[in-house]
Amino acid sequence: MGMKVYFISLGCPKNLVDSEIMLGVLTERKYEIINSPALADVIVINTCSFINDAKQESIDAILEMIDYKKPGIGNCKKLVVTGCLPQRYIKELAIELPEVDLFLGTSGQESLGDFLQQESKFHVNNDPTFEYSEKTLRLLTTPSHMAWLKVGEGCDRHCTFCIIPKLRGKYKSRKVSQVVNEAKRLADQNVKEVILVAQDLSVYGSDLDEKNDLLHLLNRLEKIEQINWIRMMYFYPDELNDDLIHKLKNSSKICKYLDIPVQHFSNNVLKKMNRNITGDMILKKIDKIKTLISDITLRTSIIVGFPGETPEDFKILLEGIKKAKFHHLGVFPYSDEEGTVSFNLSDKITESVIQKRLKKVYEVQKKITKELNLHYIGKTIKVVIEGVHSETDLLVVGRHEGQAPDIDGKVIINDLNGKKINIGVFVDVKISDVIEYDLIGSVI
Repeated sequence: MGMKVYFISLGCPKNLVDSEIMLGVLTERKYEIINSPALADVIVINTCSFINDAKQESIDAILEMIDYKKPGIGNCKKLVVTGCLPQRYIKELAIELPEVDLFLGTSGQESLGDFLQQESKFHVNNDPTFEYSEKTLRLLTTPSHMAWLKVGEGCDRHCTFCIIPKLRGKYKSRKVSQVVNEAKRLADQNVKEVILVAQDLSVYGSDLDEKNDLLHLLNRLEKIEQINWIRMMYFYPDELNDDLIHKLKNSSKICKYLDIPVQHFSNNVLKKMNRNITGDMILKKIDKIKTLISDITLRTSIIVGFPGETPEDFKILLEGIKKAKFHHLGVFPYSDEEGTVSFNLSDKITESVIQKRLKKVYEVQKKITKELNLHYIGKTIKVVIEGVHSETDLLVVGRHEGQAPDIDGKVIINDLNGKKINIGVFVDVKISDVIEYDLIGSVI
């Protein structure tokens, strides 16, 4: 159509995949994707509303983009708001933001082009569906050598602090053949690392037949020659079994890396969270995988300040973190979200206490990460090159298999040994030093 589109994608990698689908749909319809909102005919904001900070970021982005509908400032003819925010607050948004021309929820991304041609302003399905096939064109926004690969949507866990099941619906897996075909297409685009994501990767395939489970998927993905790394994110500890551990151990392509969100170690808090696992069970799972795979890298996420979290509960949390020794840990303050079970719980923790506990977790984890990273000194590891350092073009940065994009540390390369190295190339790097969360080394 020749119309220009400016796109903003907020939130998690799963949301980014939705954005890439919408960008692909628009590109296929001959829309031109541009980097300037002032020149755009259409502005699309794919929002997040998982926690308060995400909601505020989304609202701020919308308010900023509204200005580009004003003569003399921009050329925007249609302002589109998609994703979790309209899925959750469509009635309120319709009243408060009349400047928005189209609201699209968490399903129907493939129909964005059609919706733009219609007069109807609202396309929010109260029962979100997951319809995305390997034939859907995606316009990748990640570095050319890696891509997020969404294998499922929705969630059946109903953790008491989480709004996701209401925004994304029940868990729905994509068939193995669909995921593999998309991975092949990504490989043909020179993608060398695929990162498997879902709200809950650990139950992938549970809603399909026995030939559509995670092990079958991993076996098929390993056979794609161009792919070097297969990474798994959001795998819950209660589903960690021997078959998967042995698969991780024996594979040359599946990264020795696992993201297992535990959220807490206190049985009292875990029960209130509806996590269906105890702190001891989590530690036993972690001990088992570390025993069988000595070079495994583990990441987790923690929530502090959950309603009713006592000083004793927090002490148990810190002890659990010290025992588990995660390489990477994301810690989040409890966010009180209307529509969740925990919203109605009493014994809310004050903000000042939450901030003190956040700081303490950071202090504990920083020491653990440095201790574990010191083990890399003197070792040679495989690293994928990601470009020059953000602060100086004299340094190059990359990641080893124990580092996921954006959320973990980097490998900083201070000596290329005379080699010219391109983004996406895998090289051997000898580690010589550690700075906080990053490793430093030179190319062999």
